[in-house]
Amino acid sequence: MTELLLDSFILLFVVIDPVGLAPIYAGITHGDSPAQRQRMAIRGVAIAGVILIAFGLLGDALLRSLAVGLPAFQIAGGLLLFLLAVEMVFARHSGIRAATPREQKEAVQRRDVSVFPLAIPLIAGPGALTTVLLRVGESGDDLLAIGLVLAVIVAVLMLALASLLMATRILRLMGETGANVISRVLGVVLAALAVQYVLNGLQAQAVI
Repeated sequence: MTELLLDSFILLFVVIDPVGLAPIYAGITHGDSPAQRQRMAIRGVAIAGVILIAFGLLGDALLRSLAVGLPAFQIAGGLLLFLLAVEMVFARHSGIRAATPREQKEAVQRRDVSVFPLAIPLIAGPGALTTVLLRVGESGDDLLAIGLVLAVIVAVLMLALASLLMATRILRLMGETGANVISRVLGVVLAALAVQYVLNGLQAQAVI
């Protein structure tokens, strides 16, 4: 159980990257009052939490209804996480985890970024959704293990919320370069974990 808890925390922390969220959030909320930034951060994290937990609990049933097995999703999810890792290592932002420039402009014009792009895709993006589904799926019918994965989701989201609430201070302290350095290191870790997911899927399919 300890291994499951630790592995789930590391993987979800790396994918959501609370530290990397700080400069992005500071940029898209530039000009908003501290009260507005706080309100949008809390709302965005809450919405992302509902999405991630719901996807974790219902995603497996959805896959079964589509006749998609866990090994196939491990392979596909591992490849997706690897692409995300490459983005993190090279400090690039594409549609996998970030909004496009046009989408960001639309969000800023709305003056409320809590749902988009904060909750989706910055927090509950494809990488995080894939991670949650894989971890819950690997827990099988063990309710305690599933509960631990859900607890990890809440813990990482609390760290993300703290990062968002202190985004301006973090950016002032570390700078965007410092945040990118941390994201690059986490990207290397994520790449290794992603490859392991692909290998697990291939082994389950008796390919290797």
